[in-house]
Amino acid sequence: MALALVVVLSVAGVFVFRGVGRWLICEDALRPANVIVVLSGVMPSRAEEAARLFQMGEAREVWVSQPESPQQELALMGIEYEGESYFNREVLIHSGVPEADVRILPEPIIDTEQEVREISDLMRHEGKTSAIIVTSPQHTRRVRRLWHNLVGRDTQAIVRAAYQDPFDADHWWRNTRDTFSVVREVMGLVNAWTGLRVKPHDK
Repeated sequence: MALALVVVLSVAGVFVFRGVGRWLICEDALRPANVIVVLSGVMPSRAEEAARLFQMGEAREVWVSQPESPQQELALMGIEYEGESYFNREVLIHSGVPEADVRILPEPIIDTEQEVREISDLMRHEGKTSAIIVTSPQHTRRVRRLWHNLVGRDTQAIVRAAYQDPFDADHWWRNTRDTFSVVREVMGLVNAWTGLRVKPHDK
């Protein structure tokens, strides 16, 4: 009996392990919104997907999140550093989004929690009620959880995956990029479920 239980648990563990990558992908049904938002992270896939959605007419403007960067420190050394948000903006324009419809968000962020807060605060300030949030497939579940935890019902997030991202959901353990990504997302979800006890580092 004990051996059978061990076998059952082992088989179940294998299925859970193999299925984590697919489980992390959790999108909302696509529908029109006030704005499309490109979360910071993998380039150029997120911006490419945002441009595709813009061309489909799902929203009339695109916001680009601005991650923390060493721009100021490098400037003191005389080194020019444009940053991720600059290149996401260029990808959007290259992909057919008019320059006037692209906006880089003003506050540099450290993590997704700060990103969600900045986006929702700006939406409220400008009277927007819905946003299509574009991120990597494996990041979608955590974004949805953070939005649920941090944002009221007055603003809605439609979380969508950028499938141009190279993440292999069915074989995520085969390379370090996907393995690190899955571990980060699982740990981030645990933090969200337990009340965001682990705080971002100081800027």
